[in-house]
Amino acid sequence: MATQNSFQRILTSLSKPEGGEFGKYYSLPALNDPRIDRLPYSIRILLESAIRNCDEFQVTSKDVEKIIDWENTSPKLVEIPFKPARVLLQDFTGVPAVVDLAAMRDAMNKLGSDPNRINPLVPVDLVIDHSVQVDVARSENALQANMELEFQRNKERFSFLKWGSNAFQNMLVVPPGSGIVHQVNLEYLGRVVFNSGGLLYPDSVVGTDSHTTMIDGLGVAGWGVGGIEAEATMLGQPMSMVLPGVVGFKLSGKLKDGVTATDLVLTVTQILRKHGVVGKFVEFYGEGMKELSLADRATIANMSPEYGATMGFFPVDHVTLQYLKLTGRSDETVSMIEAYLRANNMFVDYSQPQVERIYSSYLELNLEEVEPCISGPKRPHDRVPLKEMKMDWHSCLDNKVGFKGFAVPKESQNKVVGFSFNGTSAQIKHGDVVIAAITSCTNTSNPSVMLGAALVAKKACELGLEVKPWIKTSLAPGSGVVTKYLEKSGLQKYLNQLGFHIVGYGCTTCIGNSGDIHEAVAAAISDSDIVAAAVLSGNRNFEGRVHPLTRANYLASPPLVVAYALAGTVDIDFETEPLGTGKDGNKVFFRDIWPSNEEIANVVQSSVLPDMFRGTYESITKGNPMWNNLSVPSNTLYSWDPTSTYIHEPPYFKEMTMSPPGSHGVRDAYCLLNFGDSITTDHISPAGSIHRDSPAAKFLMERGVDRRDFNSYGSRRGNDEVMARGTFANIRIVNKLIKGEVGPKTVHIPSGEKLYVFDAAMRYKSEGHDTIILAGAEYGSGSSRDWAAKGPMLLGVKAVIAKSFERIHRSNLVGMGIIPLCFKPGEDAETLGLTGHERFTIDLPSSVDEIRPGQDVTVGTDGGKAFICTVRFDTEVELAYFSHGGILPYVIRNLTNAKH
Repeated sequence: MATQNSFQRILTSLSKPEGGEFGKYYSLPALNDPRIDRLPYSIRILLESAIRNCDEFQVTSKDVEKIIDWENTSPKLVEIPFKPARVLLQDFTGVPAVVDLAAMRDAMNKLGSDPNRINPLVPVDLVIDHSVQVDVARSENALQANMELEFQRNKERFSFLKWGSNAFQNMLVVPPGSGIVHQVNLEYLGRVVFNSGGLLYPDSVVGTDSHTTMIDGLGVAGWGVGGIEAEATMLGQPMSMVLPGVVGFKLSGKLKDGVTATDLVLTVTQILRKHGVVGKFVEFYGEGMKELSLADRATIANMSPEYGATMGFFPVDHVTLQYLKLTGRSDETVSMIEAYLRANNMFVDYSQPQVERIYSSYLELNLEEVEPCISGPKRPHDRVPLKEMKMDWHSCLDNKVGFKGFAVPKESQNKVVGFSFNGTSAQIKHGDVVIAAITSCTNTSNPSVMLGAALVAKKACELGLEVKPWIKTSLAPGSGVVTKYLEKSGLQKYLNQLGFHIVGYGCTTCIGNSGDIHEAVAAAISDSDIVAAAVLSGNRNFEGRVHPLTRANYLASPPLVVAYALAGTVDIDFETEPLGTGKDGNKVFFRDIWPSNEEIANVVQSSVLPDMFRGTYESITKGNPMWNNLSVPSNTLYSWDPTSTYIHEPPYFKEMTMSPPGSHGVRDAYCLLNFGDSITTDHISPAGSIHRDSPAAKFLMERGVDRRDFNSYGSRRGNDEVMARGTFANIRIVNKLIKGEVGPKTVHIPSGEKLYVFDAAMRYKSEGHDTIILAGAEYGSGSSRDWAAKGPMLLGVKAVIAKSFERIHRSNLVGMGIIPLCFKPGEDAETLGLTGHERFTIDLPSSVDEIRPGQDVTVGTDGGKAFICTVRFDTEVELAYFSHGGILPYVIRNLTNAKH
């Protein structure tokens, strides 16, 4: 194994303007290769990493040449290794990652190896967020009350993470109540350029949430991976990835007055979804870049999973440097960042002539063409221009059940249902808003839309408008900085007056933590089958995610969330219909409360200040009293509590031996579930509430957990027994084996019984039968949720046969030893005449050496049918993971066998 870097000759000193040096760096210009000047900036980051880590073992000179020759190699889908500079763990996905690390230490201990070798080898930032259930909303003390409830519910989980921060080296844990992971990453954790022991290199990050891409707005290459892949990266394994194509997205012009960054991102999302960017980088460039603030860029980058790209990348320029200063980074740090990126040809200076770069394909958008819009009612990329919203809503009522339809009979569309709210008569009808939430990392990082929402609230209050008291309104900023500038501007009081009190700093409604709506409203919706609406400034609106009782969920800018809360319905034409009646008796229209871009810009300029960022993040290192008072053991091996319903030792390593199991096919497997298109990770492993009749609820109640303390699936990701029972537990799941029904059940084929999916899976396992899943296109879209792969593995699923897979989920399936297969183009279960009642045999070679990435295999059924599928092991490394039974056993065997 080589230890000397093969590119030592281009290691160059970077001088400071005032004398001395910042450090040394691997100089791309020193290679004197003209191909590099034409590379997209995002590819240059991959190139620098390969050069810096080139040891001719994990990363070779051939890998470097593949990247330099990107223009020719990327269409061939070549494989490259990538070593990110750091790993970002988010609370919900951080818990199982630390659980797995603790379990791996135990496994190493039992195998006779030093357990303390299981330690992150790259910096790990773990932010405890996603922990705000909106129990208390319309109250001045909502923030403190929700925080206290979260510590009551999650004390065990928080204590475990605090133990992890002490037990594992190289791991920074940001305490709860600090903010949403992606906003904290943007404002505080993002380095842009590392200086590690005098070696300078670009910041890059993989994170266990798909919206890690938000950091791309800062010029840091980052994207989401599954928790299992992140764990391997933490432990020094290079990520194996296909060298991606890069879509060049040129921006020109300037946004019109009244158009928000959210309108822009929903437009970009629709354009990119239509173009097709799955598995690709998107790199933005052009004169229009100068018109976009860093926060606007981050809003676009955040939504990369919604348009399907690995990254939506904005190279570093002067706007980036201004933002770094605004957010409290020191002048010396910013000077070092600029000097390094300029020296290494990674800085864009729009005042200079631009060298033409090569892209795989090209798109262009004139910002002047963007118009106000929202997206929904069930998918982020189903954009609706605001002026067409009323018409679109009525078509959704008419349309058959689907992404744009509810199939409400004509005679029922105008029904009005009366109910009593705290002793007052009230009414609800289709399209009425019952949840209005300013939430999620997407928009709360952006002062222009947050202060825009506050200005809408101010104008509405001055005119005498109110929000109906049964609409659950909430404000969940991504960091404490938002509170500071809302207070500084004097506008928070108007948001409070309309019911948008701060409920916490973390993901709420977007992740399914909406909390309960008033029981009278819930009863009216349920009893009369009302299609109620939620409007939120988040990034996800998949069915069943926001709240079980809101079937229509729309993504909108924060100012529009306020506007729809005031209107009380999505069944409105803002151009012609009033929002309500003002205190002077006159009708108040949307245009009367909408601020101009100039008004917003003036408030942003005067209210958002560097000291706010510095003060907010200095306090993070001090923690908070509730966090600081948590007592944790000091031992490096975790003492598992067998009675815990939050933290449980996973069974992945129980029967592990030093010999890998090798390649194996599937024989006579039953179909556990038969799906159509767009099955999301929310369907596979929901993060929201635990339904009272579900197997997970039964498990918890048997252990003395009261229903009010169930918490969410997301909060219990550290317990495999809960999560296995929560697999395929989404109440909106559509399984073709139970025709005409919606819900988390399936047919146990040998007996014909209809059972919860978990119960059916356990019966198959007890009978000694393997299972497979049939699916349509985009299987596993949505959040990068490792439990969507871990759960099926624990249920005994051996393979998934789909038309296509979402990138991260396919990788996660391989990481858990599940075989992903794709039908041939033009084929699916339906065209092949498969009902799901067959038994399936998948012929894989018995030796992993005989399998090649992307090769064809035959799938046969007991009825005599046979069809060809493509095995989606995309790289040689993935084949190695499969032969070891998954990525984690692979890492343990490598560490155990490695010479000390």
